[in-house]
Amino acid sequence: MKLKLDIDPDIVAMMQAEVTAGESAVTAAMREAGTGLKSAWRLQITGAGLGPRLANSIRSQNFPRSGESLDAAALVWSKAPVIVGAHDTGPLIRSKDGFWLAIPLPAAGKSLRGGRITPGEWERRRGLRLRFVYRRTGPSLLVAEGRLNTKGQAVVSRSKTGRGKVTAPIFLLVPQVKLPKRLDLARDAERAVDGVPGLIVASWVEQRF
Repeated sequence: MKLKLDIDPDIVAMMQAEVTAGESAVTAAMREAGTGLKSAWRLQITGAGLGPRLANSIRSQNFPRSGESLDAAALVWSKAPVIVGAHDTGPLIRSKDGFWLAIPLPAAGKSLRGGRITPGEWERRRGLRLRFVYRRTGPSLLVAEGRLNTKGQAVVSRSKTGRGKVTAPIFLLVPQVKLPKRLDLARDAERAVDGVPGLIVASWVEQRF
């Protein structure tokens, strides 16, 4: 017995049209899912009071960068992964040298490099020595003898009589700090993944009709 199979050119064209529609639908769905996840993470970060600058560190990229594919994908990430990750996990922070974490108080002021000032930088800038004060209850302190300026920061006292001179707490000393968990990025990521099939179907149907 001899069989002969002839493929209708119209069927081939229809199959190719379906593949093309599928590529377009998957690519569009992944693009929408990636953009949606980026927006959700940014909204979480600003909603947690972490500011727009950190929120804008969330970026997304679609693959392929051009064209359409059944293997299309979207990548969403942060350009500040350490900071975002810390707020997402709520880690326990300890001193690198195994001693104390120095937490600056209002009298310490700000670092010239941005962020929190360290005891070493504070002493170099203020020209004052910090003194350790042990407290049996509550965190121990690093204090300085000086005066408070109009900003409430400790500075060198120029008074010969000692007028206005105070012992100002500059740093709190604690062995460790538990950073509160302020984000739940996995929740939004799971929602984005779960929504992809529906996005593909919706885009595919839209193109056919």
